[in-house]
Amino acid sequence: MSAPGRRRHGAWLVVCLWLAAGASAEVTSSGPGGFVSEHELIVDGTPERVFTALTVEVASWWDATHSYSGDAANFSLTPEPGGCFCERLPGGGGVEHMRVVFAQPGRLLRLEGGLGPLQGMGVSGAMDFALEPAGEDRTRLRYRYAVSGFAPGGLEALAMPVDQVQLGQLQRLAAHLSNPR
Repeated sequence: MSAPGRRRHGAWLVVCLWLAAGASAEVTSSGPGGFVSEHELIVDGTPERVFTALTVEVASWWDATHSYSGDAANFSLTPEPGGCFCERLPGGGGVEHMRVVFAQPGRLLRLEGGLGPLQGMGVSGAMDFALEPAGEDRTRLRYRYAVSGFAPGGLEALAMPVDQVQLGQLQRLAAHLSNPR
C-alpha cells in the first residue's frame, strides 16, 4: 500500500476506534442524499481570537492524521471570499480541501467543499463556524456541516465517521485556544 493509502487507511482506523470507544455524535439529520453535523462549544478567547485560530493558525491545531501530506504544517486557510483551505504536498502540488465563501472576522466563517473521502465522491457541503461572545474572553462556537450529493449506497454510513473526525478537529481547536504557544 502506498504512503497516502496507508495514511487514509490509518485515518479510517482512528475513526473506527474512536466510535468503538463510545464517542458521542451530533448528526442532526441524515439520509441517502446527505447529512448534517452540528456541534456547539464554548472555547477560550474572544470571537476575533477564535476566528484567527480557525484561519491563520489552522496548521497549529489541525490533526495531521487527516491530511494527505502527513504534516499539519502544510495547511493554510485564506480568510476571504475565494480563499483556499489548502494543503501543500511534498515534492510539489497540493490539495484544495475547501473554499471560503463567507468570511466576517469574529462572526462567521463559511467554507464549501467535501473533506477527505467526500472530495473524491463529488459530494459537497457547506461548513459554518458561527462565533458569538460567551462571557469574558470566551466564545460560543456553533459548527454546522451540511453535506449533500450522490454516493453509491447513500451517504448515511459516512455521517457518523465524518462527524467524529470533525468533532476531534473542534476539540483540538479548543485545546489550542486553551493552551496558546
